Amino acid sequence: MIFTETKLKGAFLIELEKFEDSRGFFALSWSAEEFARRKLDSELAECNVSRNNRKGTLRGMHYQTHPHGQTKLVRCTMGAIYDVAIDLRASSPTFRQWIGFELSANNHLMLYIPKGFAHGFQTLEDNSEVFYQMSDPYVRNSGRGVRWDDPAFGISWPPGDRIIIDRDKEYPDFKQET
Repeated sequence: MIFTETKLKGAFLIELEKFEDSRGFFALSWSAEEFARRKLDSELAECNVSRNNRKGTLRGMHYQTHPHGQTKLVRCTMGAIYDVAIDLRASSPTFRQWIGFELSANNHLMLYIPKGFAHGFQTLEDNSEVFYQMSDPYVRNSGRGVRWDDPAFGISWPPGDRIIIDRDKEYPDFKQET
């Protein structure tokens, strides 16, 4: 795995190192040892799958409050998504900044998102599937979110119609939550 730190401290774009032959390729996509060596969270408590039938589906921006924060390793295993993370760590020099990357079944990229970040994505193709590895279990009462289009962050999403549930559309402005 090739780890490239993003502009947000602690968040990494990870590229698979493929061993290819006439059959296709083989690649390591998870190693607790590799993550721990880089001082990244190597705990794994849950794995989740998000199936999204339609292009334009937007999920997020979600996070869990302390002490139930979650580190996430996100991959798109079918189709393609535009994956976004926002640094919500008030003490961070990149507080309120965001990153976005295309993750797809074709490019095999993964995004490592540390605790203290909000996460969401928009599907770029019909029938897109997202696989998450989580450091900590989901705790319903700790679940929170920020609005996908909150001007406090200024996220540049791909154009087009969006399919968004009411909960994700109705989060208050971020400055009201601080």
